Amino acid sequence: MGDWIVVPILLPAVMAALIVLAVRHDIILQRVFSITATVALVAVSLWLVIFANGHAPEMYALGDWPAPFGIVLVLDRLSAMMVLLTSLLGLGVVLFASSEWDQRGKHFHALLQFQLMGVNGAFLTGDVFNLFVFFEVLLIASYGLMLHGAGADRLKAGMQYVVINLTGSTLFLIGVGMIYSVTGTLNMADLAIQVPNVASGDAALLRAGALILLLVFCVKAALVPVHFWLPGTYANAPAPVAALFAIMTKVGAYSVLRVYSLAFGDLAGDMAWLAEPYILPAALITLVLGMTGVLAAKRLNSLIAFSVIGSMGTLLIAIGLFTPEAISAGLYYLLHSTFSAAALFLIADLVVSRRGEFGDSLHTAPRFHQSGFLAVLFFVGAIGMAGMPPLSGFVGKLQIMDAARDSDAMVWIWSIILVTSLMCIIGFGRAGSVLFWKSSSVDGEITVQGAKWPVLPIIASCGMVGALVGLTVFAGPISEYLQGAAMQLFEPSQYIEAVLGENALSLVGQ
Repeated sequence: MGDWIVVPILLPAVMAALIVLAVRHDIILQRVFSITATVALVAVSLWLVIFANGHAPEMYALGDWPAPFGIVLVLDRLSAMMVLLTSLLGLGVVLFASSEWDQRGKHFHALLQFQLMGVNGAFLTGDVFNLFVFFEVLLIASYGLMLHGAGADRLKAGMQYVVINLTGSTLFLIGVGMIYSVTGTLNMADLAIQVPNVASGDAALLRAGALILLLVFCVKAALVPVHFWLPGTYANAPAPVAALFAIMTKVGAYSVLRVYSLAFGDLAGDMAWLAEPYILPAALITLVLGMTGVLAAKRLNSLIAFSVIGSMGTLLIAIGLFTPEAISAGLYYLLHSTFSAAALFLIADLVVSRRGEFGDSLHTAPRFHQSGFLAVLFFVGAIGMAGMPPLSGFVGKLQIMDAARDSDAMVWIWSIILVTSLMCIIGFGRAGSVLFWKSSSVDGEITVQGAKWPVLPIIASCGMVGALVGLTVFAGPISEYLQGAAMQLFEPSQYIEAVLGENALSLVGQ
């Protein structure tokens, strides 16, 4: 089974190179190759989830070099779930883009496959330095995707995105260097062994490196006060790219969860749960600011971008509690928020493409083609993002609030989640009224050129909305799987032994 762990990285990497070298001049073949590869990726990811559900974590050593010296990939319930989520999201994006968006610039499908490679690698790697490498792969691809289709606003937002992430990459290397100078390793499992053994004189340097690394992950996760790059980037990105970027913030959240539960978890001695004091307060503020932006937004894409910030705040509240129950609830909400954000960005593009000169501005305009159908899709996506019953957003928030009952910050968590949910309802309700309901009072109808029923974009949008319904219908078995994933995080012995061998834990404290 170990050889299959590398497939989610190898498959998109090979396909991206093949698209560039062999079919770059034929858009039809690019679409065929890209869709076929993504479908295959979904199938492989589903098999990995099934395997991970019934087995202990498993390692794949690239080049057959033993850990901690070689590059390792590790499959457990959490990484398998994240790879499947990425694959499903990628399939929806590639279908949506294959109607027309992929022709607005060069190398869309190749960049998309490289993006999938980088994201999957970040989820599967068992090494902090290689986490940096995969960060750079996905970021380089995202730079190209961000600028797809050109435009002054997009270029400006893209430059901001580049500068912020290059700064983050620099800090990443500094933090990694400080950790390596003290521990002599960057393998996550080996760090779990070495951190409690660090001499007291080196503890301050290790703590500083770990906190710098935490700052970098918070930049990726758009956590206050390093969230300011996200609204402009997501609001100005091409619609399928913005939908794909819904997984980008989750990479940051996953990194926080993985590194600070494994290397700085229960086994870390004085540095146990190092991130806990910082994550929860910042997450609460992030949620408030995100939903305030939803209320203040004057553009549809900006409204959705701010709702992504708010959803990351909710997710990181669960992560910041650092309990198995909270992590399980947070992982369920992670699935929901990814599909919800992607669905809204895709639906928004369908709306904008039909409003002509009015674009995504939240101003009353005449009716447009398919307004009734798109109103239904937008309504479902909005209640999902707001966390209203009966969809998965409500289930996820309810689980998080239930997990917070024993927390000292329960009053703050419950109050902020409930109030910000109301703010989200008001913001999306206002947008929906302007876009769909008030348009009936304006004479005339907006007509635009192009296909009246673009099949692939509608299938992709409905697929993302359908995922929210699926998460709701199968909430029971999905939650059971996620509870197992959370327990693996809080019982890291299986992960460590899979990477370092059966007797690795005996080295703790020596």
